[in-house]
Amino acid sequence: MLALQGKSTAAGSSFGQYLVSSDRISASNLMQARSEARRLNCSLGASLTASGLLSGDELAAAQAGFTGLAFVALDEAPPEDSVCDLFDTSLLLRYRVIPWRETGGTVTFVIADSDSFTDFLNHVRLDADAVPFVFAAPSDIIDWLTTHHREALTRRAAARVPEAESCRTWERHTNGKRLALTTLGLGVFGTTVFLYPRLTFAIFAVWAIATLLISCMLRIAAYSAEISAEPDDAPPPCPAHAMPRISVLVPLFKEREIAGALLRRLARLSYPKSLLDVVLVVEENDRLTKETIAAADLPPWISVVDVPEGVPKTKPRAMNYALDFCKGDIIGIWDAEDAPAADQLETVARYFHHAPDDVVCLQGVLDYYNSRQNWLARCFTIEYAAWFRLILPGMARLGFAIPLGGTTLFFRRAPLEELGGWDAHNVTEDADLGFRLARHGYRTEVVPTRTGEEANCKAWPWIRQRSRWLKGYMVTYLVHMRAPLLLLRQLGPWRFLGFQVHFVTALSQVMLAPVLWSFWLVLFGLPHPLEQFVSRDLLMALGLAFLAIELINALINATAAARPGLRHLFVWVPTMHFYYPLGAIAAYKALYELVIKPFYWDKTKHGLSLAHLRKRQGSSAASDPGIELQPGHEGL
Repeated sequence: MLALQGKSTAAGSSFGQYLVSSDRISASNLMQARSEARRLNCSLGASLTASGLLSGDELAAAQAGFTGLAFVALDEAPPEDSVCDLFDTSLLLRYRVIPWRETGGTVTFVIADSDSFTDFLNHVRLDADAVPFVFAAPSDIIDWLTTHHREALTRRAAARVPEAESCRTWERHTNGKRLALTTLGLGVFGTTVFLYPRLTFAIFAVWAIATLLISCMLRIAAYSAEISAEPDDAPPPCPAHAMPRISVLVPLFKEREIAGALLRRLARLSYPKSLLDVVLVVEENDRLTKETIAAADLPPWISVVDVPEGVPKTKPRAMNYALDFCKGDIIGIWDAEDAPAADQLETVARYFHHAPDDVVCLQGVLDYYNSRQNWLARCFTIEYAAWFRLILPGMARLGFAIPLGGTTLFFRRAPLEELGGWDAHNVTEDADLGFRLARHGYRTEVVPTRTGEEANCKAWPWIRQRSRWLKGYMVTYLVHMRAPLLLLRQLGPWRFLGFQVHFVTALSQVMLAPVLWSFWLVLFGLPHPLEQFVSRDLLMALGLAFLAIELINALINATAAARPGLRHLFVWVPTMHFYYPLGAIAAYKALYELVIKPFYWDKTKHGLSLAHLRKRQGSSAASDPGIELQPGHEGL
């Protein structure tokens, strides 16, 4: 029954000759598309649509004409209610099929492409010879599915992650309850401080000192593990016939400045377009972004998914919704302002091809391309360089589970869907997912492919962004520590220790930073609140120890800044001491929001570097600073 069944048949001469004889493509077009289909082991249709020779709707109509089967308009002949819900909507969206009619116990499907339908039948284990079908435009199929299943898809996007592993249960605790508990806690704390001020300060000081020392030991261990390791040999390239289809989600929200630059950067990707599926994820009521995209000439391998209005309005909810629309077996994430390396997807394909099955996530290296813009951008770039080039890979080498960065992430699709995608209510869904992967026995590897991002270069936007990250860290820690014994059993003692060290020290250091700052009083010969409990000599020793820790941090930052492409930042390393206090302000904002609005997504505004360069050089200059300013690939 499947006249075009299988990739080999779809790339065969009869259908291709039909396309030529019906003047849909030329003979030379057919030869090129057929050659690419054979080389990449993809369908002829995928090659033709990716090159723009045929649209998806035109391909479906051509297949209907070739097979002599009906080409239906779903607005005139919609699927029957009795059969349209026979299969999971996520499968129907992925393969662009719908159960359409039932006659004598046999279900007829409406499909967009014979090769995708074959893959669908293999997935659900149906006999292809016993399944009748007709064709419809893929745009009609998607429109019908998203309209008919709108409420279900919207609910699912907010609740894909199992409840036991999500923070969405906090919705049951109203703001009033949280405020009452917080007020009670603040009352107890205030009373304790009033009655025992020095003792309270001493307890916080001991905790701050202990977490500072532990954090320093972790950084030294990770730094040493990374710089002492032999460089990993890059695996050989993935053979062309084994290259996977890769879908990349690009969430966008109120992006006018960055959208044009993003499309130019995506156009520079060298991965075969027949195997590339870029999905721009847009909120349906975001007129600003939708109008900007509508004015662009999108290539056929880029599609747009409108996310229905719903709560919470977060990036992970949008990605959960868009995940079902992806065609690939590998799912990637880029942010709106990202400038990925042109060969990044080849690197991803290479590492996944040679990686063991338990490696289900690859994390790329993130850098900032506007590091010369101002002092804050320089410091942010140094911080990122130290984290992604030294500390994060060092933690991985030590065998710890690692928190993921929010972009340049690539997942094997099946495990990602198995875990429920992203927690829509967690504003650091990336860090949360990294540890959920580890809890379920999966691993993440850091790979040497670089993406340029835009550094937040203004103080208040920086604080807003960092407060969102810290709030998410607080939420992630509380969620995973609901059942600490289960977490210990799933992670094992070593990775459980790493989890505790990472989160407890990171949050304690920013929350208790003012306590640690007080020790500068000792170095300047001024009285300190702890003199009642310890000797002046011990306080002086602690002050010197803190100074040594500052030097260790400076060494790590200097090592990162000494890499090619970042050396202009080396002289700015000593000023990092004045950068870190911003984190304390962000931490208290995060703590406030944890109580008042835990799911609020304080969005980062992108495109500031574009506006900055246009202002300096004129509107016609620097049309794409993300490409022009990004450093080379050496020393990753």
